[in-house]
Amino acid sequence: MSSKGPKQAVFASLAEIAQALGHEHRLELLEHLGQGERSVEDLAARAGLTFANTSRHLQILRRARLVEPRREGKRMLYSLAGGDEVVRLLHALGRVGERNMAEIERVMASYFRARDEMEPVSREELLARLRDGLVTVLDVRPEDEFALGHVPGALNVPLSALERRLAELPRDREIVAYCRGPYCVLSFEAVAALRARGFRVRRLVDGYPEWKASGLPIEGAEVAPVH
Repeated sequence: MSSKGPKQAVFASLAEIAQALGHEHRLELLEHLGQGERSVEDLAARAGLTFANTSRHLQILRRARLVEPRREGKRMLYSLAGGDEVVRLLHALGRVGERNMAEIERVMASYFRARDEMEPVSREELLARLRDGLVTVLDVRPEDEFALGHVPGALNVPLSALERRLAELPRDREIVAYCRGPYCVLSFEAVAALRARGFRVRRLVDGYPEWKASGLPIEGAEVAPVH
């Protein structure tokens, strides 16, 4: 049997990456890692998986060079390997899925668009409005994720605390809410709840990982230059 040619060798490696992406739990783990570095224990809790199952999925992602580990004492921490490229890969996967998969379209219509039919705010529009001081940015992720990095000037009100912190939100200017990514339900739920209470609120088109991957300025543990 002849050895693989260069094209076949590249395709074989790409197939390994595709296989690593081929599980819903691994995609969710990558979404969580898009917020910042996490321990195996923390990832297991957030994804609702056992420690052993989470470790197994992370090893598959590691073999495909999608995540990288770092030991801290007795804990193993994971982060995205080449984080921005992985975020863009997941974004492209989502766009293809929305175009080609009837089940995704059904979920988008029955859940996501049912809660927010308005056109979302693009990253470029939000950046311009931030510079002009025309908008309040609302980060509805948990506090520990916010601390790892966020859109400049964002107000962190986790969805679980939204009801009791309504007084902190302005009623005389538009609010733009965001969370973990385009399929994160937190911002959709926040937008629906705030509109029901009379706030002017829209949703960012995706989330913090995509904002960061675009090279836009961030605040938090990893500070990017302001463009």
